[in-house]
Amino acid sequence: MAGSTFGTEFRITTFGESHGGGVGVVVDGVTPGVDLCEADVQKDLDRRKPGQSDLTTPRQEADEVSLRSGVFEGKTTGTPILMLLHNRDARPGAYDDIKNKFRPGHADFTYLRKYGLRDWRGSGRASGRETAGRVAAGAVAKKLLARRGVSIFAYTRAAAGVTCESVDTDVIEQNPMRACDLQAAGEMARRVSELRDAGDSAGGIVECVTVGLPAGLGEPVFDKLDAQLAKAILSVGAVKGVEFGMGFDAANMRGSEHNDAMRADGFATNHAGGVIGGISTGEPLLFRLAVKPTSSVSVEQQTATVDGAETTIRTEGRHDPCICPRIVPVVEAMTAIVLEDFFKRQVALHA
Repeated sequence: MAGSTFGTEFRITTFGESHGGGVGVVVDGVTPGVDLCEADVQKDLDRRKPGQSDLTTPRQEADEVSLRSGVFEGKTTGTPILMLLHNRDARPGAYDDIKNKFRPGHADFTYLRKYGLRDWRGSGRASGRETAGRVAAGAVAKKLLARRGVSIFAYTRAAAGVTCESVDTDVIEQNPMRACDLQAAGEMARRVSELRDAGDSAGGIVECVTVGLPAGLGEPVFDKLDAQLAKAILSVGAVKGVEFGMGFDAANMRGSEHNDAMRADGFATNHAGGVIGGISTGEPLLFRLAVKPTSSVSVEQQTATVDGAETTIRTEGRHDPCICPRIVPVVEAMTAIVLEDFFKRQVALHA
């Protein structure tokens, strides 16, 4: 399947299906001689894995990562790293009753039209489970970025119609919504729980901030830093939109308001979100993404069968009522992969 590889100098290829034997990733372009072990990767996988709270799918996957290549005596060798996670709680039989029906919001219809067949076991490659490989690769990229003084943190900014009024990064991992405002997090959780009990789901907005980036990172025209980040983030199945800095609010601003005034020591504001002309400014890199409501809901919906007959469907089973909490580490991972790739391109440019 084309389209499973991402990156240029730092490159990843994910593999596996939701209810197959396992999922994983091959990472190429890793700097040799860097300390790396399973524990470095596991901490981010634990943030993404299912079954963390009653606001996530009850599917029980430990997602214990196994490093199969590219590491020797605790250090990266510079050769491709293969990381594998076995599926321990796959239940393909749960989809037997609806395998001939298209699930609204899912890629069932489009995959069948493209390939002439589809994996009806929880969407196969179109499942959010594919992102486990991305998070594993992102953990490696994060480790390389930390050596450069770069750190990335994402959080739920809004969900189920509730918006955070403040940003406190210390509370992100202290609430099941991974929200940046504890008071808002409580109301988010209440509303998401209500929707879950009603068989429905909620969407939201996730914000991501990167600090420590130098000015000058990125490529002009087609490979702009923000363009590549947008591609990376939009490649995550649940994401329906991305905005940088002031984003769509810029449409209602005057040029004199939106421009980031400059001083001898940098910029007075950061309306551009840390990117101008596709190249980093040295200010914090900031963007937001719109996360759609989970497509799998048990509310009865109109659909069609693979044979073209009209019918109805209820998608029962183990699904997240809101994807925001578990997409946070995925967003961080894809951001790290893009940034490490650009750092390596920068080295090649000046070699």
